[in-house]
Amino acid sequence: MEKSQLSGGRFFAVTVLNVVITVFEFIGGLLSGSLSLLSDAFHNFGDALSIVLSYAAHRIGGRQQTRTNTYGYRRAEILAALLNALVLVVVCVILAVEAVRRLWHPEHVQGTVMLGVAVISFIANLVSTILLNHGAKHNLNIRATYLHLLSDALASVGVILGALMITFWQIEWVDPVITILVGSYIAWESWPIIKQTLGILMEASPDLDYDAIAHDIEQLPEVEGVHHLHAWQIDENNIIFSVHVNMDNLPLDRIEPIYRQIETLLCRKYNVNHVTIQAECHRGEHESLFYDQNDWRHE
Repeated sequence: MEKSQLSGGRFFAVTVLNVVITVFEFIGGLLSGSLSLLSDAFHNFGDALSIVLSYAAHRIGGRQQTRTNTYGYRRAEILAALLNALVLVVVCVILAVEAVRRLWHPEHVQGTVMLGVAVISFIANLVSTILLNHGAKHNLNIRATYLHLLSDALASVGVILGALMITFWQIEWVDPVITILVGSYIAWESWPIIKQTLGILMEASPDLDYDAIAHDIEQLPEVEGVHHLHAWQIDENNIIFSVHVNMDNLPLDRIEPIYRQIETLLCRKYNVNHVTIQAECHRGEHESLFYDQNDWRHE
């Protein structure tokens, strides 16, 4: 499946499904008095907005580089993923507060209405989740939206179980309890996305074995040392890498093949996409692998 196929018809189909589910659950929640149904309706409304945001960021992220954005626009998808995950957590907190209030002040719930709406909602959420399943494996932005939909499907299962307990055993306190449990799970699953997106935006180094990288580069012919190594990510799939390399005083036509060897090594073994190399003879040869602003005294 190509990226363009995923970003077009499937995004549109998922958006329409979520809008329909939102209206259906909102009406069902009002008629049944179920907090978990109403919470799921608001959750689905947030999902519809999330999908639109995700689609817009997906399209923006596919734009070509420009003079003002030489690395392109892929960070738009990271921003969308962060916003989607944060919205999920905020919604979960709000619903948990309301659920606790209902535990102390129970309200009557019509289990049969709640059950029918929950079953239909579960089927629709499951279809939406399947539509975005493939893209979630390769794109952090789509993964955040996929998590929204997966959490809705899970919430619908919880609502179904709660509706059965209310219908057959009149255990009405289960409605807010399910809301709290599902919300806790959603917040827990959102945290890794928040952590990863913040790391990318703060230009944290990707998880690579830097000592092994330095060792592999130093094993190449003519390379004497490695220092001032930097690595960061544009998005979860594209790693940018720069490094200073000490080598003998060689003419340019002999240095370029060494550059190609380093680039090939980093690409094939460490999945680095973009490499910038600065060759030096003795400058920085005593400096650390990672840049230290105090290293200037050695120059």
